[in-house]
This record gives sequence, C-alpha cells and structure tokens, in this order.
Amino acid sequence: MERLSMEQQQEIAPPSAPAGRLPQGARRALTAAVVGTIIEWYDYALYGAAAGLVIGPLFFSDAVPEAAAMAAFATFAVGFIARPLGGVVIGHIGDRHGRKPAMVLTILLMGAATVGIGLLPTAAAIGAAAPLLLVLFRLLQGLGAGAELAGAMTLVAEFAPPKQRGKYTSFVLATPPAGIALATLAFFLASMAGDQALLDWAWRVPFLVSAVLFFVALYIRSSLEETPEYLQALANRGKQEKKVPLGELWRHNRRQVFLGFLSITGHNAVNYVMAVFAITFMTSEAVGMPRPTALLVVTIASLFCIIGSPIAGWAADRYGAGRVLAFGGIVGALFAWPLFEMMATGNPLIAGLGLAIGYVFSVSASSGAQGAFLTNLFPPKQRFSGVALARETNGAIIAGLSPLIAAALIQAADGGTWLAAAYVAACCVCSIVAVVLARGTGNNASAAR
Repeated sequence: MERLSMEQQQEIAPPSAPAGRLPQGARRALTAAVVGTIIEWYDYALYGAAAGLVIGPLFFSDAVPEAAAMAAFATFAVGFIARPLGGVVIGHIGDRHGRKPAMVLTILLMGAATVGIGLLPTAAAIGAAAPLLLVLFRLLQGLGAGAELAGAMTLVAEFAPPKQRGKYTSFVLATPPAGIALATLAFFLASMAGDQALLDWAWRVPFLVSAVLFFVALYIRSSLEETPEYLQALANRGKQEKKVPLGELWRHNRRQVFLGFLSITGHNAVNYVMAVFAITFMTSEAVGMPRPTALLVVTIASLFCIIGSPIAGWAADRYGAGRVLAFGGIVGALFAWPLFEMMATGNPLIAGLGLAIGYVFSVSASSGAQGAFLTNLFPPKQRFSGVALARETNGAIIAGLSPLIAAALIQAADGGTWLAAAYVAACCVCSIVAVVLARGTGNNASAAR
C-alpha cells in the first residue's frame, strides 16, 4: 500500500456519531470481530473437545489408552506451536497492508483446516498417514488462530474511544468462551448418538458444520473498513514505510512484548485446563463422569464467561485494566487447588460449580481486561504484530501445553491434583507480576493504575 486513496484519507476523520453511539464503521467492525471470532473459536475448540474424546482411539489406536490420550493432547499442542508464526506473518500483513486482508486470511486458513479434519480418514483406514495429516491440519488451524484474537482486539480497539477500549474489546474477548461452548455443545449432541456411533461417524458432523459458518464469517469480514487510527499511522509513516513492523517492534518495544506475554499466562493456564483438560480428567476411570455429562458441565460453566467478560471490560475502563487483570490472577492462584479437587469428585454439580467459579472470577476478569491492557502496550504501527507476538507465543508455550502438563503432573503425583494446581497457581502469579512491571509502560500508565 504505497499511498492512501482519497476515500481512505477521508476515513481518517470519519463523521462523529451521536453521543453514546459508535460510528457505523466501528459498529460494523465490532460485529465482524465478534461473529468472526465466535466462528473461528468454534473451529479451534472443536479439536480440544475431540482430543478428550475421540482423537486418541481414532488416530493413535495402537497405543494404550493413557498414551493415546497423551498423544491427542500433544497434537492439540501442535496447533499452538504454529500460532506464533501465524501471529507474526499475518500480523505483518495487518500492520503493512491493512487490518481487513489479515482478518480475511485468518478465516480462510481456519475454515479449510477444520473441514479438512472432518473429512480426514482415520488410522484404521490409512495407517500412519492419518496422524501426519492431522498434525498438518492442526498447523493450519494454528496459523489462522495465531492472528485471530490479536487482529480482532486491534480492530475494535482502534475504532473504540480510548477510554472505552476495555468495554468494547471485552465483547470480542467474551466470544472465545462462546465458541468453546458451541464446540463442546456440538460434541455433546454428537455423543448422544452413542459411544460407537460417535467413533464411527458422529464426531465428524461438528467439523463439517464449520463449512457453513465459514462462509458466514467470510461474508461479514469482506465488508470491513480500515480503522482511522491505522490509516493515520499509514499516512504518517513516510520514509519508514518500508521498514518491517516486526523488526521495529523488536528494536523498540521488546519489553512490552515480554510484559504482554507474561500478562496472559494465568489466563491461558486456567482457561485451557478447564476447557480442554477437564473433559478428559472428569471422564477418566479415576473420576468416572459420563462423557455427555462432562461435556454439558463444561459447556454450561463456560457460558458464565460470556456474561462476565463484558462486566470485567467495564471495570477495566473504570478501575484500570491492570487491576482487573491482576484480580483474575489472584483468584486463579488461590482457587487452583479447590478447582481440581472439585472436578475430581465426579459430582456434576460440584464440578460444575468449581468450573463456573473459575470462569466467572478468573477467566472473565483476564478476558475482559486483556484487550485494553495489551493494545495499550503498543503504538498503532506495530500494534497488530505486538499483540499477536505476545499472545501467541504465550499460547504456544502455556495454552497449548497446559492440558498436557496437567495430565503429566497428575500422573506424576499418582493421581493427586496438588502438582497440577501448583502449576496453574504459578502461571497466575506471572500475570500479577506483569501488571506490576507494566506500570508506566506505553499507555498502561493509566490503564494499570
């Protein structure tokens, strides 16, 4: 993009909306971000639900059940390993060529990979090629997901009034739990066909439904406009236009990248232990909860985050994003051991209560506050790349590996939950430390308070 068109120059200063309302372009961006992120997270979470139920026996059938479960979680982690690369590459596109083409690309990658998994033959049909192709599709999913939330947060934050970034980005960050809930509900419905039918064919249906959702999201995102803040940064770029945003980011804002990485460590550990690991843990022989019941418990509990995240976003604008983010970390650290113990009872009501508390007070707080916290760390010309690099590097290390680490720690403790709880608590402490260190950094001087 060498020069701005006359239309783009006019968009830099769009007509003001009536008091209390967003401009039309901002409302369209918020809708595109929310709907697209729900659909993309539905795609991504499908594999998380499948990993706990069908991936092991279908694609690693030669292994004993425990080893098959570990292999399923390992392939789950593969998608997260690809996320930093997707964040860097698509983040570069978003900072150099515009937010819109980057957001459309994420949809294309995620849709193709999800439908591909739904059509994939199992190990019984094509042998060792099945897990290899599964890993390939997970890599494609990871590339798309690596820029999804970073792009959606950046898009909405740049349209929103600076003092309301927490409020509007929290709507975006409330959507991953909605996508996860839809994915878990889809597998709950598929599991109603019975264990054998689930393994034979029913597991494919939730993946293939994604093809319809994909076209809906693609249509919505094709109408996106570039943000005035991005267009202004583009107009001011001048001689620096050919510089690579990632290089500039690393030279001038590496501390912000580190703090952004650290700030969501607790969020990712708590969230993915509850959304992914909990299903396998509660349906294990040691706990004994039926599969449909475990899926329903996780689905209902995750819905609380959809309500809690916007409330936390409002609190972030009022009291400071850093304070709300730290609150989520404190609750996550203190509640880690009770959470595992409540899941270990096998009682749906007790386990559901534990998961609901985790979603309402820990995940909701960190979801609602992180949009304002992360986007305030970086200048507009490097924001997409900065948020994506910080979030997705953490996703590869913490989110992707947390279910595997939790399973390994419980096995190491001979079925005890204290080691896994200590791991989650330590991750939450990292988020608290990041908030303290971020005071006075970027625009977080006021956001952290």
